[in-house]
Amino acid sequence: MKAIVMPEYGGPERLSLREVAEPVPRPGWVTVELRASALNWHDVLVRRGQYRSPLPHTPGADGAGVRTDTGAEVILLPSLFWGDRQTAPSPEFEILGDRIPGTYAQRVCVPEECLAPKPSGYSWEESAALPLVGVTSYRALVTRAGLGAGESLLIIGAGGGIATMALSLGAALGARVFVTASSEEKLARARDNGAAGGVLHTGDTWPMEVKALSPGGNGFDVVLDPVGRWGRSVQALRPGGRIVVLGANAAERADMDVRGFFFGQYSLLGTTMGSPQDFRGLLDLVAAGAVAPPTIGATYPLGDAAEAHRRLESGGLFGKIVLVP
Repeated sequence: MKAIVMPEYGGPERLSLREVAEPVPRPGWVTVELRASALNWHDVLVRRGQYRSPLPHTPGADGAGVRTDTGAEVILLPSLFWGDRQTAPSPEFEILGDRIPGTYAQRVCVPEECLAPKPSGYSWEESAALPLVGVTSYRALVTRAGLGAGESLLIIGAGGGIATMALSLGAALGARVFVTASSEEKLARARDNGAAGGVLHTGDTWPMEVKALSPGGNGFDVVLDPVGRWGRSVQALRPGGRIVVLGANAAERADMDVRGFFFGQYSLLGTTMGSPQDFRGLLDLVAAGAVAPPTIGATYPLGDAAEAHRRLESGGLFGKIVLVP
């Protein structure tokens, strides 16, 4: 079969289409013939070597396709070996495409527990783009932050896959959602997708500017930070508010005003990906028609994975990038 292979770590040019051996299912695992595979920033980190993936390697966490044993149309949960605890993953936890060959291929093999029916009404591209951003956003907003109807939510960094999915999910939960963004175009797209308002986070005063948009100007109930700006974004919380952090592509360290943090009675919640239970909760909302499909920003043939990675790293796209085998 054909798959994208990186023989060594590095830039997008390390990704090339090659002929590789077919995946061999082990007991309890299933081979899926992929119809679409979605990119995530996590794939960039895999390509750069942050997760020490074995080389040569095929990256990719997200995908949707057809089971080769039953013909059923399915989507893939990228959380492998989560374990029995809902509070945190097991020591064996990994993301599909970290060490096990991923979805930048014609076929992939995964544990059967990581398969779910393709959502009704979703295209193959939308289905492939749902799992990682969907289960990550669900766990962050529902399982960890406990976001409820009538609350206010601020999402940092509108435009990325997590942010666009979290906007849809927050609205589905009955929250009033605001955003920050790096451009007026992304702010406009977020408003078109249901955001109540937002500000640019390119200046120094954005935490106070966006806080002024919150109910009563007192701050937000929940702030979702998928990019690593939480040293500043915590300033937009109301007293007693919760901030959920799950990414670090903008910054890997944060300076905190410790005294202001504990006097503010804030809650700082770390999270990553999601469990099979989180996935079922997400899919229940999807089946109820409460969650809009992921926004697709661009599609590429599988062989153009390198160019797709360049587009992802440019940061100028609103929505998800999808590869079509």
